[in-house]
Amino acid sequence: MKDKIIFSTDPDFTPEDQNDVDEESITPENQNLRIWLEKRPGNKVVSIVKNFMGTTEELKMLEKTLKKRCGVGGSIKDNEIIIQTKDRQKLLQILKEMGYFAKLSGG
Repeated sequence: MKDKIIFSTDPDFTPEDQNDVDEESITPENQNLRIWLEKRPGNKVVSIVKNFMGTTEELKMLEKTLKKRCGVGGSIKDNEIIIQTKDRQKLLQILKEMGYFAKLSGG
């Protein structure tokens, strides 16, 4: 477990985590995405893409692409993409075409 420094009086101190700012993105084929089906209030069903590893910008671009290709709405919450469709097969096909490793999970 890493030590977590909350406060330092040293003006030249920088936490180790901040030294690695140029973090490389994880390539799509190295992602391990899962597509879940979830029922919401009002008998609405949504598909949720979980386990995305990458920057916020990459997550937003993926969400935008999925919404556009499926012709539905959606959003991002807690680093998960919520798409307003129950057609998980279509999402799976789109993600695989984009080079992502994805599987259907749950429901």
